Amino acid sequence: MASSNHNTILTNNRKEERIQADNLDDSALNSIAKKYKEILIDLGEDVTREGLEKTPFRVAKSLQFLTHGYKMDPTAIIKSAMFKEDHKHMVIIKDIELYSMCEHHLLPFFGKVHVAYIPNGHIVGLSKIPRIVDAFARRLQVQERLTDQIKDCIQDTLNPLGVAVVIEAKHLCMLMRGIQKQNSVATTSSFTGAFLKKTTRSEFISLVSANLS
Repeated sequence: MASSNHNTILTNNRKEERIQADNLDDSALNSIAKKYKEILIDLGEDVTREGLEKTPFRVAKSLQFLTHGYKMDPTAIIKSAMFKEDHKHMVIIKDIELYSMCEHHLLPFFGKVHVAYIPNGHIVGLSKIPRIVDAFARRLQVQERLTDQIKDCIQDTLNPLGVAVVIEAKHLCMLMRGIQKQNSVATTSSFTGAFLKKTTRSEFISLVSANLS
């Protein structure tokens, strides 16, 4: 049984690698790689040495993956799994892993996203919420805008009674450069509808508070 599970994981990983490869733009890859080669030279590096010889191309591939959210349609993601349902109580998906790139310094920020909504005749497949997060996070971002984009997409497409989004993240532009405060965490929030009421918002916060710094 363990061997079967291992083979399934390997198969899924290979499928993901193929999907990523299919999404790469060869023309853009070559252009980005060429520019990074010039950057390495400007930094005083020897781009012909073994460790750096293929680095420009690796960086180009990495950047295309880290920004593949530009090719994703968050609205279509929600519409692909909307179901009629009379449930009118809070739905929460918490601890969604977040990886994004700060647009100011092109350094990563990472953390967790907590999302809740109150249905208004429709629900959405649970896996679609993390996909929406990825669609917006895998772009050059600022945390404040990312929080609003996730909220607005769910509100405008699903039309629930309210949406709540909280993001807590660490930013490498603060941790490893600049102010260099390694324990700092940025928390942002955005609410619509029913979550603008103190009681509803407090219920949401209490349900995810164990996860907030």
